[in-house]
Amino acid sequence: MPNSLTTHLRAATERWIAGDPDPASRDELATVLARAAGQEPGAADELADRMAGPLEFGTAGLRGPVRAGPNGMNVAVVTRTTAGVAAWLTAHGHAGEVVVLGRDARHGSEAFATAAAEVLSAAGFAVKVLPQPLPTPLLAYSVLHYRAAAGIQITASHNPPADNGYKLYDGTGGQIVPPSDGEIEQAIQAVPAAVDVSRAAGAEVADPREAYLDAVAALPGGSARDLRIAATALHGVGAETLRAALARAGFTDVHLVAEQAEPDADFPTVSFPNPEEPGATDLLLALASEVDADLAVALDPDADRCALGVRAPGGEWRMLRGDETGVLLGSHLLSTTDNPDPLVATTIVSASLLGELAKESGARYAETLTGFKWLVRAGEGLVFAYEEALGLCVNPGFVRDKDGIAAAVAAAGLAATLKAEGRTASDVLDDIARRHGVYLTDQVSLRVTDLAVRGRLMTRLRTSPPATLGGVPVTLEDLLPDADVLRLHGDGVRVVVRPSGTEPKLKTYLQVVAPVTGELTAARDQAATLLSAIHEDVTALLR
Repeated sequence: MPNSLTTHLRAATERWIAGDPDPASRDELATVLARAAGQEPGAADELADRMAGPLEFGTAGLRGPVRAGPNGMNVAVVTRTTAGVAAWLTAHGHAGEVVVLGRDARHGSEAFATAAAEVLSAAGFAVKVLPQPLPTPLLAYSVLHYRAAAGIQITASHNPPADNGYKLYDGTGGQIVPPSDGEIEQAIQAVPAAVDVSRAAGAEVADPREAYLDAVAALPGGSARDLRIAATALHGVGAETLRAALARAGFTDVHLVAEQAEPDADFPTVSFPNPEEPGATDLLLALASEVDADLAVALDPDADRCALGVRAPGGEWRMLRGDETGVLLGSHLLSTTDNPDPLVATTIVSASLLGELAKESGARYAETLTGFKWLVRAGEGLVFAYEEALGLCVNPGFVRDKDGIAAAVAAAGLAATLKAEGRTASDVLDDIARRHGVYLTDQVSLRVTDLAVRGRLMTRLRTSPPATLGGVPVTLEDLLPDADVLRLHGDGVRVVVRPSGTEPKLKTYLQVVAPVTGELTAARDQAATLLSAIHEDVTALLR
């Protein structure tokens, strides 16, 4: 049944409008209220959804559609959120310290960054604002570079064009972890209406780019520099910094996808601005073929993720999966690190092959819960971390988060070295497979409109888990209370199921391992057949 405009909903909406300092947002919500009052079909439902908030402040910060009301990203929500962050920092003894602010080029980002800076300035913090829309890794770098108590990046990363978000880093340079998120959520709830929150000018513009580029250029990368690179920023903010970082490292033969090089909040050439999505890298691979590139690089819109494209033995171009890229760069960094006791890390949903490479190299290995907030806290001596969703950290010494720019530079160094040896990334992956077996991974995701569906499916799997997947007997491992995650294990089979923390999805991560006892092609065929069968079974489980 459609909702009707109740007295309670009207009163709550009118209170929010009265407390919203942004005239445009006040008018927007007032228009929806008037439509609902006039009994326009669907208007009361829309109003109820906008008022269903507030957006929950989790360890990923805030993320939601840019729109008026507590259940959206707007100046009022950002104002109250930042006031809560300021109170939390003060309560933890950081009053008056440096806070760094950055933003991407999405709808609303400039206004949200301005509001956050003014709230923090009025609260007595020394606010440093990055000079223009810049990649998220530059904000993460700035927290350590300026010895800040916190950093805030206004970004929705690779979410759809209608979204924006608010990402918080603590003084370690990493994203916040519990219990900080709960403490901040409580602090936000105690903040008055946004119109009553003090705001003041006073932020200082700070530009960390030169220092960051020098640090990236100094990463180990071999001496070979003969490499042609095709790259795309997917309409995000990464193109300028990527080109500069590659040039400073000695890679100047770089060709950008012109249609996607400039920031554009509408992302006109992609239906979903995520390098993992089908079709998102079509223009990149076409350019790589056209210019006869040696390596293809795709950044997501805020440039913290990096996808690599390589030429297959048959001559066609393909994008590597996140696990393939992670293994490729992990193997490279393990062979070049000068750390006497290195640690590499990945997450429980990524391929477990990195652990075999670490064992082979005499390095330590850790698996964490999903998210870079956990990966960068994996332990001392961390030299590399990755997650299968294209998150790569090749430089944990100065960016304690995923960094697509630095990962691209590291990948270029590896590709140039291999080219000088007459080898390719595909050759390296083949060698690893021969030593450790064929690891194939895939995902099955269920997108939902009602988040309760995810909980019901998780409960059903807990109470009635499958006995087999792809014909292989499996056993269930439940990670509660540490995480709402289920793992199903069998001989050469692993399936991980979890609700997404940033999207309305239930995600499953599939892995199969086939030993190579003869021809590599035969092992790959065996693994692909098993993976297909498991994919079919998991898809049926999520119906």
